[in-house]
Amino acid sequence: MNQNRQSSGTPRKSSRPAGRSRGNRGRGKASGEGRKAGPGGADAVADRLLKLLGQAKYQPLNQAGLAEKLGLSADDGGAFRRTLDALERDGKIARVRKDRYILPQIADLVTGVIQIHARGSAHLLSKTPGESDVFISGENTGTAMNGDTVMVRLRHEGAAQRGRDVNREGSVVRIIERKNSTIVGTLQKTKKNFFYVIPDDARLTQDVYVNPGEVKLPRRPEVGDKVVVKMEPWESRHVNPEGEIIEVIGAASDPGVDIISIIKRHRLPTEFPAAVVAEARKIEERVHPTELAQREDLRDRMIVTIDPDDAKDFDDAIQVERLKIGWRLGVHIADVSHYVRPGSRLDKEAYERGNSVYLVDRVLPMLPEELSNGICSLRPDVERLVFSAHIDFDRHGKPRQWRFARSVIRSQRRYTYKEAFKALQSPPTDALSEHLHTAWELASLLRKRRFEQGSLDLDFPEVKVWLDEDKRPVRLEKIENDISHQLIEEFMLAANEAVAFETKSRNAAGIYRIHEDPDPDKLAEYRELVQSYQIKVGDLTKRSELTALLQKIKGRPDEYAIKLGLLKSLKRATYDVSPVGHYGLAAENYLHFTSPIRRYPDLLVHR
Repeated sequence: MNQNRQSSGTPRKSSRPAGRSRGNRGRGKASGEGRKAGPGGADAVADRLLKLLGQAKYQPLNQAGLAEKLGLSADDGGAFRRTLDALERDGKIARVRKDRYILPQIADLVTGVIQIHARGSAHLLSKTPGESDVFISGENTGTAMNGDTVMVRLRHEGAAQRGRDVNREGSVVRIIERKNSTIVGTLQKTKKNFFYVIPDDARLTQDVYVNPGEVKLPRRPEVGDKVVVKMEPWESRHVNPEGEIIEVIGAASDPGVDIISIIKRHRLPTEFPAAVVAEARKIEERVHPTELAQREDLRDRMIVTIDPDDAKDFDDAIQVERLKIGWRLGVHIADVSHYVRPGSRLDKEAYERGNSVYLVDRVLPMLPEELSNGICSLRPDVERLVFSAHIDFDRHGKPRQWRFARSVIRSQRRYTYKEAFKALQSPPTDALSEHLHTAWELASLLRKRRFEQGSLDLDFPEVKVWLDEDKRPVRLEKIENDISHQLIEEFMLAANEAVAFETKSRNAAGIYRIHEDPDPDKLAEYRELVQSYQIKVGDLTKRSELTALLQKIKGRPDEYAIKLGLLKSLKRATYDVSPVGHYGLAAENYLHFTSPIRRYPDLLVHR
């Protein structure tokens, strides 16, 4: 369900599901939200603790012994416990003999999140840049379940026999924190009348035993129902986990039950708290005159929006002017940060949600509709506050200069992608269509220049599922990435790069959208796959060879399969505070600026 499922991280507007991004959660101090633990606060205590554990003569101590060594009082006990728990979750300290603390590297211990594969083996995902993940065989996962935070002891024997893909191997020795307190699945029964639930998530490889006869719910669970199960403590790998059915979603075959199951499985919020809605409703539905006076006035400019046919919120608008030496591009993004202030209820709710989630039959927005479909939607013929990026390009499509401004606009027209495509297919008939053709002149030049510089063409056609009134799928519509989509895509990329460059050059704090260089071994494996299609290919660690391959397979019947293989060979794009660049886009500086109404990182960048 990840919105950015393409490794290229290209910010195409789409009806494709948007996943929940939790990469920016590290707000609190180690002790939990910055509460003090002794002299100097939690950070100071954590630093002193790590120094103590690193001393050559240190002998493992429990919490009480450590508190005494650090000179903490009894009043500091609760905060110190939170500090210990946070450091253990982060893998900076480890617990041995149940209650003694050490530095993990001393005992070959590593802490992280376990990712279990459908076949049973797993990887511990490394939190340290440049450090390889830890392979865990199926028999060494213990009672860990996918997404749990676990402690793993590294193994050193047999390293040469485990192959080039496994640099480190280990065994789970402790579950530090369970991710899943509940699971969603389908109720089944054995021939001997034992009931069990098969989890929807294939990475949860164990069935969960339940007793439907003990359930006190309005509707008695039946075999074939989708249910929510509260997990009980699971201590032994030799027996299946057990749980209690706490909710019956409905028969698995009923229309709409699959969508509700997805929502329950990912714990997605379907309603906004009353206090959040109340705060949103207090925001005026019109732009206040005093705010207009403080803004750059662009209300008379030729500014338009282009969005999917069924879009309800329009958070970006564009304008293009032809200059003597090139073009001037204006990208205007709804100024969500003006309305969603740090620390407000709206802000806290948006932070918790992370981003909007797009499902086949609904949208679970990051912000209430009063904002997303109201004052922050750049509808035609109404005044709206925006954050503008103005970029001048020369006649070759190279950016010459840019500036940013808080502005007010009045969109001249709302185009759907289909309307824009139709207008671009025929000669201009009025000022608006002339503007659209001018915009495509620039966008097509930017696109050509981007691919010449090594950006990877990883676009796939989208498939939109149309449902009837009973929520049953009735048809599939293939949505091509035509020139109307490409026009918006190029302008959003240009704005994102300009903002990233400005943020980096000012040494300002920012959240960047990064895509690290691929693993050469993965590309070597992918090369073998490509050759199995009878395609001659060179060293794919060279970008020129990779771009040549993508050009060579364009239009082939097996293009989709070959591109998909490449995506699986590349690392995933993610968010980071370090601007390490974006491999897929061949961009040295890149971040997300263009959708603050549906992505929290964009909102932070605006601020």
